[in-house]
Amino acid sequence: MQDTTLHPSRRHMLAGLTLGVSAITLGFRLWPQEAQAATGSYPVHFTDAEWKKRLTPQQFSVLRQQSTEYPFTSPLLKEHRKGTFLCAADGNALFSSDTKFESGTGWPSFWKPLPGAVGTSTDHELGYARTEVHCSRCGGHLGHVFDDGPRPTGLRYCMNGVAMTFKAG
Repeated sequence: MQDTTLHPSRRHMLAGLTLGVSAITLGFRLWPQEAQAATGSYPVHFTDAEWKKRLTPQQFSVLRQQSTEYPFTSPLLKEHRKGTFLCAADGNALFSSDTKFESGTGWPSFWKPLPGAVGTSTDHELGYARTEVHCSRCGGHLGHVFDDGPRPTGLRYCMNGVAMTFKAG
């Protein structure tokens, strides 16, 4: 059985750091922005007006404007049933529950996406390079990936719960 836990001191450090970064990031998100979902050609695409009709305001803010939900607010954080996490914008299957782990950061975390489910790009929004994760079908912003996750990949896909739905089974 694989060890998917982080050491308590590391977990607390990450939680504190992510809370601080979230507050800063969310502070920058208080004024309206144009939709900025990952650029490129995606099989699923709509105008901003159409996305606004299809998504809740919070989903639109995260998926189409690269916003971040407050940590520890997503019901998906405590989702432990077997199943699949899907893109809330287009239903694309993103992550298996078998790869979900408790990172202590306040966002649903996974060590591996489903094959072909996500794409990545470089994000400099906070003044340094981070790897943004987006849906491969619609380009919607899901979160970021970091190299401090558990085995076997060593990756932590730190996702916004509002950007996903869950299908049990």
